Amino acid sequence: MMSYLPEGHLINSEKNTAALSSPELFKKAYTEGEALEARALYCDREHNLHIDLGFIHGIIPREECAIGITDGTTRDIAIIARVNKPVRFFITDITDSDGQKTAILSRKAVQEAFQNEYLPTLKKGDIITARITHLESFGAFCDIGCGINALLPIDNISVSRIPHPNARFRVGDDIRVIIKDFDEFGRATLTHKELLGTWQENAEAFRVGETVSGIVRSVESYGIFIELSPNLAGLAEYTNSVYEGQQTSVYIKSIIPEKMKFKLIIVDSFNADYPFKKPEYFFEGEHMDYFRYSPQNSEKIIETLF
Repeated sequence: MMSYLPEGHLINSEKNTAALSSPELFKKAYTEGEALEARALYCDREHNLHIDLGFIHGIIPREECAIGITDGTTRDIAIIARVNKPVRFFITDITDSDGQKTAILSRKAVQEAFQNEYLPTLKKGDIITARITHLESFGAFCDIGCGINALLPIDNISVSRIPHPNARFRVGDDIRVIIKDFDEFGRATLTHKELLGTWQENAEAFRVGETVSGIVRSVESYGIFIELSPNLAGLAEYTNSVYEGQQTSVYIKSIIPEKMKFKLIIVDSFNADYPFKKPEYFFEGEHMDYFRYSPQNSEKIIETLF
């Protein structure tokens, strides 16, 4: 069965490694239509991708590098950007010219298989693995399988607001995402914040009277929002010389579940570059129909219905 995981998940697998080191197993993958992965070595002047297959030269012709190249809906920069990265492909031919064997490959065919065979099986609320491919101010683009990208909008990344997706992710990160919706063209939109826990689940890690760490996420005239965890923020009184993005130590003055409020006092704020933390997931299932962030006794209901 073909793997529909994001590109890069197969390249170091035992089966893939064996196929790229054995002419017999490579030919078997060809005859059985098995998808393989290898690193793109370079892109030539005609925008064909040349692939590192070890014992045989591999090439993905320009039109076979991705869906949309032929009709112009995908730009050639998408081909160039694959250089030195894993690509997934089917072997479509093995040629022999003057004793030089060449494997003709198609990444487009793998992507078409993903769109025709796997994507239609996904529904809203399904939870899948995705890999961050690039970050923009408005969201993170994720490979949801075989190099097919979907958008994770910035507002769907976490409950705590962030200035840019790079506050949460790095390119190449593997994350879990939920299918939020599909547009008229069948493209998926993703969400992530529902996996990071409810207000109550996050609040249970803290107690009144503790001094804890936080990050300044917003400085307003009426107060300063401090992120205690990606899905939990509290409000501290306004203090001079505190800036967005600073690390803080904050005293927890009170916790009010019915109002979803943490009242904080800033003990100190400072600039620091701490190691990047991977997301901590509170939900480990494969599908979510409903998510309620707010506590049952909350005056405000914050929920997601898939």
